[in-house]
Amino acid sequence: MSGSAPRDFRSAARNHPGGGSWTPWLYLAPALVVLGGLLLYPIYQLGLISFFRYTQAQVSGGEPTSFEGFGNYAELFGDSQFWQVLLATVLFAAACVGATLAVGCALAVLLTRVRAVPRLALMLAALGAWATPAVTGSTVWLFLFDPDFGPVNRLLGLGDHSWTYGRYSAFLLVLLEVVWCSFPFVMVTVYAGIRAVPAEVLEAAALDGASQWRIWRSVLAPMLRPILTVVTIQSVIWDFKVFTQIYVMTNGGGIAGQNLVLNVYAYQKAFASSQYGLGSAIGVVMLLILLAVTLGYLRSLRRQGEEL
Repeated sequence: MSGSAPRDFRSAARNHPGGGSWTPWLYLAPALVVLGGLLLYPIYQLGLISFFRYTQAQVSGGEPTSFEGFGNYAELFGDSQFWQVLLATVLFAAACVGATLAVGCALAVLLTRVRAVPRLALMLAALGAWATPAVTGSTVWLFLFDPDFGPVNRLLGLGDHSWTYGRYSAFLLVLLEVVWCSFPFVMVTVYAGIRAVPAEVLEAAALDGASQWRIWRSVLAPMLRPILTVVTIQSVIWDFKVFTQIYVMTNGGGIAGQNLVLNVYAYQKAFASSQYGLGSAIGVVMLLILLAVTLGYLRSLRRQGEEL
């Protein structure tokens, strides 16, 4: 009797009008239709343009002059500047993601240690940074580090040192701004996840003599793995396609293009040089890289979960 009960329950669930496998998809259908219109069609147009010689004449309404096939991609992969920009983008995005996660997670833990008033003040300050438009935040950071009027150089005694003149100092300045406007998302999300962890688990770890770092590494991080997965993937997507901060703070990519990233590089090819087909090819490459990174990361996490 006990062995047949689960089978009877599953068969009843399948036969129930609300238990069909298509029911969830019916609820998701409106959202999928909207997302399809907002995402799939632009991606289709991006891929289509990347196979044509698309210039300003075609933007104005003319037909594409010729079908290039993979000609734009061949030209792109044969350009040494593309590989330099790609490497710079990967390294810059990795540094931004690592710093954002470190700052966000550290402040999330801090929020659990302070009283209500400091916690509220920190939350409001972080959400204010998060809500600041990218153009406004970039302009403010440029003023703070301005060689003539900025307070940072005066406090550090650097005189008229220009942070945007050197390649690495400019990337560092942009990285600080990106982390400043990105860490609140990580902080709030991880803080909510920590609050959901049973207090008894943390108390037991503390009674066993575990340090705060050991509690985070051995207790909180494994339990917060789904949340950390979401914020990591989101940060990778955001930081890999940074545009506004680089464009505003380095005046379009820095001196002689020394601070170019893929998004700014695609903008220059498409709009500054009117090579829209080549710019679209860069966009397709960025899309494929982000998809590969996201799928690979999810697969590794799934494999770790199966091993556990």
